[in-house]
Amino acid sequence: MRTAALRGAEDGLASRAGRALGRGELTAYLMGLAESVGADAYLLLTVTYIHGRGEARVIASDWSFDAIDLAGRALLARLASASFAAAPGSKATSLVCAHAPSSESVSGEEARFLDASGHGEIFALKLHAGRRRLFLLLSSETPGSIEPERLGRAQMECCYMLSEADAVLATAVPDIALADRERECLLWVCEGKTTDEVAVILGVSANTVNNYITAAIHKLSASNRAMAIATAIRGGII
Repeated sequence: MRTAALRGAEDGLASRAGRALGRGELTAYLMGLAESVGADAYLLLTVTYIHGRGEARVIASDWSFDAIDLAGRALLARLASASFAAAPGSKATSLVCAHAPSSESVSGEEARFLDASGHGEIFALKLHAGRRRLFLLLSSETPGSIEPERLGRAQMECCYMLSEADAVLATAVPDIALADRERECLLWVCEGKTTDEVAVILGVSANTVNNYITAAIHKLSASNRAMAIATAIRGGII
């Protein structure tokens, strides 16, 4: 059965078509979305990478300030870009904090802290809003409360909703704004293509490909191609 919050969120989404979304509407929508999938809490964030190290910037959240402050923005960034973070159209899996072994994303101590803070199970969803890349953490105190089968629709709706929130995101989300060619070059290099092969695919010179890649490296604050590709993948850019 739909809750009043879910009905209100869905009705609001339909009525907002073609007009800008304000911060109050954004917060109300995210609260309804979290409730609709069985989550106790939500956290919408973007991740900025400086020399390969990610730091989260929180856009909207109903996590307690202490939980965010003690967890640290580096941990939130790692959760957002962890291997279980689901891209649009892919199956969502979760981090069950009470039983999580130490990994590159979260240490055992960090997982226990999250569990003690009321975030026993966490799903991370990658979101696309134009060229901006964001992440939504949905958590519940009790593992199993969130319904994974509802997350796919929620994720797509959230992407649509964020595309209407440009005024809110413009002040909160740094727009990396890789040009289409810069993104394409990184993607092909990620697929194992050489500079000359990418040049043939795109119909440009090898020097032009190198210029695109150099520009992408600079925009991503990376030191080389490998770091730029890793940053772009973690950030959902490619």
